[in-house]
Amino acid sequence: MKNFSPHLKAVLQALFVTFLWSTSWVFIKFGLADIPALTFAGLRYVIAFLCLLPFALRPVNLSPLRNLSRWDWTRLITLGLLFYTVTQGSQFLSLAYLPAISVNLILTFTTVVVTLLGIVLLAEKPTLLQWGGVGLYLVGAVTFFYPAAFPADQLFGLIVALIGVLANALSAILGRYVNRSGDIPPLTVTVVSMGIGAIILLAVGIGIQGLPALSLLNWAIIFWLAVINTAFAFTLWNLTMRVLSAMESSIINNMMMVQIPILALLFLGERITWQEGIGMVLAAIGIVIVQLRRW
Repeated sequence: MKNFSPHLKAVLQALFVTFLWSTSWVFIKFGLADIPALTFAGLRYVIAFLCLLPFALRPVNLSPLRNLSRWDWTRLITLGLLFYTVTQGSQFLSLAYLPAISVNLILTFTTVVVTLLGIVLLAEKPTLLQWGGVGLYLVGAVTFFYPAAFPADQLFGLIVALIGVLANALSAILGRYVNRSGDIPPLTVTVVSMGIGAIILLAVGIGIQGLPALSLLNWAIIFWLAVINTAFAFTLWNLTMRVLSAMESSIINNMMMVQIPILALLFLGERITWQEGIGMVLAAIGIVIVQLRRW
């Protein structure tokens, strides 16, 4: 990439990261055949935390960690519980009961919930265009799921996914609040919140679902998700954010809405009807519109 401009290089790197994150859904679905969902999620993020911990303990990063106040710890612990314990635990658990394509669409509702919560919690008023995006997303979601009829196990998965949406939205609001102040470095925010949330998630997972004997392939999937798709991908994504605008990052991140269904179709044998395809397209356009805050 030596001959690429910094901006183009950042765009390509960001696209690569979203692809890695999209492949996570395929690896998770494969791993869930042998690994209990909550234990699986806990292992992934505890190992990712251990990968990032040495960077947080470097002398240059120790000072912010030592200077965290009680209020800072309270915010980071809450963020860890919301984003890792509840959100990631819910994602893995819902994928155990629902197709990846369905979970993907449900979790994109987070953007809509964040927009609505932002009115009350952050005093951020949506524009008329954003309201139109919310409406378009809802039309797309209704089109995708109509007629809504879920077996008992899928209904449980749907409820878990919706809990994950709410937790993800609240963690996005809290994360924006924490990072907007600028008094805690992003690495410190991530390592502390991930460490706390992941350890609790793993403890809950083992306590409820246990830790079965895992094969070499199982461990390979866990370590790939932890080291490459989490620790490495997160670090690379942060580097791209130094060059890309927030709008560019959001639009590129939304590529996952397209990538995940394609990967699910190719590797998981999931199928998409014309009605579901139209619903996904409408919902994706709606999400992009919601994230375009300034025109």
